[in-house]
Amino acid sequence: MNAHEQRRYRWHVFSRVLAAALGGYVLTSLITVALAQLLSRTFGVLPAAAVLSATLLSFAVYTVIVCWIFSTRSATRAWLGVALPSLALGALLLICR
Repeated sequence: MNAHEQRRYRWHVFSRVLAAALGGYVLTSLITVALAQLLSRTFGVLPAAAVLSATLLSFAVYTVIVCWIFSTRSATRAWLGVALPSLALGALLLICR
């Protein structure tokens, strides 16, 4: 592997790490908020219990998202895979306020 290929590989790995750390955090947070709202409003769960349940589940959700990011074929697909659902879920949460 020459120097150019090494730099390119490192940038791809760095991009995936950023996608996992930042994008994964944002998506997980939005999923947690949506799930807490869903549990509380739709299923009648007490708000505190809904937040606690959603927060506990968020650890597993974040792990799945990070694993998915590092298993995709490209860093671009990883970024799109966290950005598009984040935008859609964020818009849905704003609409359903």
